[in-house]
Amino acid sequence: MKSPFHIMLIPTLGCPSKCKYCWSSEEGSPRMSIQTVEEVVAWLKDFRDNQVTITFHGGEPLLAGADFYRQALPLLSDGLAHLTPTFALQTNLWKLTPEMAEIFAAYNIPIGSSIDGPEEITDSQRGDGYFAKTMQGYTIAREHGLNVRFICTFTCTSVEHRDEIFDFFLENGLTLKLHPALPSLRGKNPEEWALAPEKYGDLLVYLLDQSLDHLGEIEVMNINDLCKCVLTRHGNVCTFADCMGSTFAVGPDGSIYPCYRFVGMPDYVMGHVRDRPTREDLAASPVGQRMQQFKAYVDEHCKECKHIRYCRGGCPYNAITPTGGEVRGVDPHCVAYKRIFDEITDRLNTEMFESSPFLEMDGGRPGPKKGERPGIMALMRQMVMR
Repeated sequence: MKSPFHIMLIPTLGCPSKCKYCWSSEEGSPRMSIQTVEEVVAWLKDFRDNQVTITFHGGEPLLAGADFYRQALPLLSDGLAHLTPTFALQTNLWKLTPEMAEIFAAYNIPIGSSIDGPEEITDSQRGDGYFAKTMQGYTIAREHGLNVRFICTFTCTSVEHRDEIFDFFLENGLTLKLHPALPSLRGKNPEEWALAPEKYGDLLVYLLDQSLDHLGEIEVMNINDLCKCVLTRHGNVCTFADCMGSTFAVGPDGSIYPCYRFVGMPDYVMGHVRDRPTREDLAASPVGQRMQQFKAYVDEHCKECKHIRYCRGGCPYNAITPTGGEVRGVDPHCVAYKRIFDEITDRLNTEMFESSPFLEMDGGRPGPKKGERPGIMALMRQMVMR
């Protein structure tokens, strides 16, 4: 079975929310044309012959407007029918209208959005009124049957309120996916919001415990993905996998990048959809070679790490953009990744040892005692049953 590949379309780099740690602006931002969408279809027709997921990302993709999606979705769906495309959308929901919600519902498009916890915490990080505008869009999405999941960005400040933030997601029945704030590449004070790797590791272990304490009550996507990595010995999300060659992003003008996080950075353009580059063409580009250099660096410098098979050095963007494009290390969050992978591995090994039938005579047990925190295997069973 061939693995799917992922294309991220960036209709616009602009964003009206102007989050304090994102530095996006709506003013003067270019927009993707339908002609560019047609070129994307022509490019992808013979690019690969396995299933494709197309995510509309940004910036703020809803700025493209209802007419854009009314034309783009049939073009992509029909033109790439042989690749059985599925779609997704990442948006702050501010610009969502009932008209657009109906378009997205017709294609069963799941939505990712961002809320950083209760209103006071969210607005303190993203700007006054952000929470209310996002929740207004969330209401419209739910009224039209759209599935919405939220990303919660933890900063060096908000991590001190982790109990309050977790309780917000739990009490409101919201799925939680966390994102650590990174040092800014544009701000005057790059570390102002950044979550230190050590703090991030502590947070991941905390959320692991919370996931187990509230098993069946809330889904923490990161914890699920991390557990899958350890259990299957394979990276299940782009941060922990060799994403090169299976993930690309297309900017508003049709430029191709390794990932949406590079879009708008001229030094990371791999090609253009109008030229119909092959995978080999993209891999041979200077950017493609730089990404391969990162992969080779991981193979050499992480070869003694017991998590290398499913960590793969973390995110290449996190590793190479702070150095100006030079490959000098792995993802700075390596400390956090090791912390949580060690924690999951140790707990899983303990559970498997204690569940051994050979320990029956010596008090071995297949599961937790009454009132005891469930284990990793209980979480995995729940994930399989979903």
